[in-house]
Amino acid sequence: MEGKAIVFPGISMGVLVSFGALTLCLVLSSASAVLQRFHHPPKPDASLSFFVIGDWGRKGAYNQSQVALQMGVIGEQLDIDFVISTGDNFYESGLTGIDDPAFNESFTKIYTASSLQKQWYSVLGNHDYRGNAEAQLSPALTNLDKRWLCLRSFIVNAEVAEFFFVDTTPFVDKYFLKPKGHVYDWSGILPRQQYISNLLKDVDLALKQSNAKWKIVVAHHTIRSAGVHGNTDELVKQLLPILEANKIDLYINGHDHCLQHISSLDSGIQFLTSGGGSKAWRGVVDWWNPEEMKLYYDGQGFMSVHITETEINVVFYDVFGQVLHKWNSSKQLHSYW
Repeated sequence: MEGKAIVFPGISMGVLVSFGALTLCLVLSSASAVLQRFHHPPKPDASLSFFVIGDWGRKGAYNQSQVALQMGVIGEQLDIDFVISTGDNFYESGLTGIDDPAFNESFTKIYTASSLQKQWYSVLGNHDYRGNAEAQLSPALTNLDKRWLCLRSFIVNAEVAEFFFVDTTPFVDKYFLKPKGHVYDWSGILPRQQYISNLLKDVDLALKQSNAKWKIVVAHHTIRSAGVHGNTDELVKQLLPILEANKIDLYINGHDHCLQHISSLDSGIQFLTSGGGSKAWRGVVDWWNPEEMKLYYDGQGFMSVHITETEINVVFYDVFGQVLHKWNSSKQLHSYW
């Protein structure tokens, strides 16, 4: 299916570039950084199915290959449209460059099932920033594997839902103040505060202008989590108020190596962690309000999401493909009378 350009009211358009089923729109704004928008067509019945996986790139180790196997099987059953990666795509320190064999060994050679030969939308995690972050963003990797698309922050309009991918690593103070011997690739980020300010403005504006029935934000770092990393204070203070004000439906992240569902009592946002793509942290969980904590699983696995105009269904799976948890929500159709 060929892509088509989407015109967003109130935003001036720059270059339009087609990538098969995708259309990339570079959105130019004098007040903020460049945001990139893609159009991903839903199925003919206007539904959408996709996987979410995070914290995976270990050349098949720590059950990465087993998770990939189950993704392939269930992906065939669900007829998924794409895959979302929540970051930490390559351990321990990202890629060394565009010719790093880890890209093939941890991605292309692992996710080989026919059902997974779909577009992958990926964000950077903190481990990715420890390597050559620019390499993961390079079109050269897409030339190596056409599924690969990794950007800092971008938007995917899938008609029935709109996805807002946010680069959260630059928000975290300790990576700058106490890097613990790690070297981070901050090229394209500095000056940091200007980058963060522009990004927050872009996200707020995009959410305000969105007419999507379902608004989904994807990032690497947690906002609400009972895992070892817990809440990311910088995001709670700076990003969460924007998400609450714009009434998003889902905040999807990785970072904590677990599967998790926290249902906020304050705003109605569902906080979903899918960070079980390979190495998991057994037995690491802090107490959480049981009214909000719907799932905490300290093992490997992944998540599926199915969306229609009126309903959204989320399912978490373990490394054996067994269902751990289900959640659904519904909305009424728009009234035109």
